[in-house]
Amino acid sequence: MEQKKIPDKIIDFHVHLFPDKGFDAIWNAFDKLYGCPVLHRLYYRECIDYLKNRNVGPVVFSNYAHKKGYARGMNEWNRKVLDNTDELYCFAAFHPEDEDSLEYAEEILSHPKVLGFKLHFLIQPFYPYDKKFFPLYELVMSKGRRFLMHIGSGPVGSEFTGVENFKKLLKIYPDLPVNVPHMGGLEYKEFMVLMEEYPNLYLDTAYAFLKDVPGVYDLGTKFIEKFQDRILYGSDFPNIIAPREDEIETLLKYDMPAEVYQKIFFKNGADLISKICKKA
Repeated sequence: MEQKKIPDKIIDFHVHLFPDKGFDAIWNAFDKLYGCPVLHRLYYRECIDYLKNRNVGPVVFSNYAHKKGYARGMNEWNRKVLDNTDELYCFAAFHPEDEDSLEYAEEILSHPKVLGFKLHFLIQPFYPYDKKFFPLYELVMSKGRRFLMHIGSGPVGSEFTGVENFKKLLKIYPDLPVNVPHMGGLEYKEFMVLMEEYPNLYLDTAYAFLKDVPGVYDLGTKFIEKFQDRILYGSDFPNIIAPREDEIETLLKYDMPAEVYQKIFFKNGADLISKICKKA
């Protein structure tokens, strides 16, 4: 792999860490629902070691509450992992139907290494503009934190995902600080166009640059270079169906200026972490 344009250390802004039973359930779902086995079947300690041994760090991970009643326990697990691991940050779990949802949201946001919350609208059956989320949006903005929001229609979608649903949310909260994973896939161009109007919108590269996978990013370098200050490297590790190196190799083949790669693979992530943690 050509490494000359990649910084000595990479910040991965899209890693999944779950308790072991959670990983088992997710990998089983990939097998049964999607017919696409996860390649890197590593539990959370192994994931962290694997990435650190490849000069990745800091690492930003996320998880989510797929059902009511799971978020508080997941966030207690997140807290323990964060407290015991250097150079690790988190987008925490949230479920809007928990009776104490805002209470535990504010509680976990008090942790200095929690950057915000992961909302996964493919897994959590709500529209992003559902009023159930409004108190959370306002809390996160008041604390200077962010969201990692799976809202694109790829690699599979539902009635709750898609750029049109996201546009409805932004009309209500135009300043909402959101990272959209997968470069907004499968609606790449539509999400890139939104970046013109909404300066708090970032995209991450996870899954979008795998090789020989249907539906990957196909817009060339124009938009990447235009929004180079708001694109973050993310791998989706370990829940990917091809080697994580594939995404890096694909990005390198675009042969963009070294400054662009420095920003995507390190500087943008470092600046965002620094900005958030100063407000913590």
